[in-house]
Amino acid sequence: MGRGRAKAKQTKVARELKYSSHGTDLERLQRELAGQPIDAPSADAASDEDEGDEYGDWAAPAR
Repeated sequence: MGRGRAKAKQTKVARELKYSSHGTDLERLQRELAGQPIDAPSADAASDEDEGDEYGDWAAPAR
């Protein structure tokens, strides 16, 4: 089979990324370029991501 459907999907995604604006935070960009510290994500945010790991139960136990 050809890759027509896959290529069409890639083209659609590329076009969406090119032409849509994703709400650029200009103030944060200005702070970053000025060398001012940027708020880092909290440790709680990182631990929330791990809670939904459906494969975490299958991981080998730490030794």
